[in-house]
Amino acid sequence: MTTTGLQEVAERAGRELEDAPAPDILRWAAETFGKRFCVTSSMEDAVVAHLASRALPGVDVVFLDTGYHFPETIGTRDAVAAVMDVNVITLTPRATVAEQDAAHGPRLHDRDPDLCCALRKVEPLERGLTAYDAWATGLRRDESPTRAGTPVVGWDARRRKVKVSPIARWTQDDVDAYVSEHGVLTNPLLMDGYASVGCAPCTRRVEAGEDARAGRWAGLAKTECGLHG
Repeated sequence: MTTTGLQEVAERAGRELEDAPAPDILRWAAETFGKRFCVTSSMEDAVVAHLASRALPGVDVVFLDTGYHFPETIGTRDAVAAVMDVNVITLTPRATVAEQDAAHGPRLHDRDPDLCCALRKVEPLERGLTAYDAWATGLRRDESPTRAGTPVVGWDARRRKVKVSPIARWTQDDVDAYVSEHGVLTNPLLMDGYASVGCAPCTRRVEAGEDARAGRWAGLAKTECGLHG
């Protein structure tokens, strides 16, 4: 399918599937793209991977190993690979942390977090997504003001891919209910005060009343890593 054709598919589906349940959105993606569709996961939880595995058994689940993850995150990835009907694919940056330190100085994440994210997240994902026409995310509108307008299906103009966010309309209560009902794997850090789990140097526990993304890059104007805009 041409880029123009993919964009038209995305825009039409965004309108038609806005009120559809998450499983229906993922069935549409599986039927439309087949093996050209993948799920990306930060391994904060495996909700979207679990949903997608029902629509497309053996679906590729893409994980970015930045070299800075909490051990609990790597453990969640390994558990998902072991127990779910998915194919976990781990992407890595072109440079190791040591090589990046040698090139840019230690703790680049403190001095220039945008560059660190670009090197360790954005570039590896763009390289990894070349095999796909569409990718699914776990973005939700209630997570932060910057995500409030997330479409359930949209067009990723930078990567020229269809971007599927099947749980965009879900709340945290919806996520918790799904996890409880289906016994879905979650990152243990979610039970230890972390509402959103990213790289260890740039993630802290959240305080009462803060939104879920408040613990990411705390004290900085940065709110997104660059994967989603």
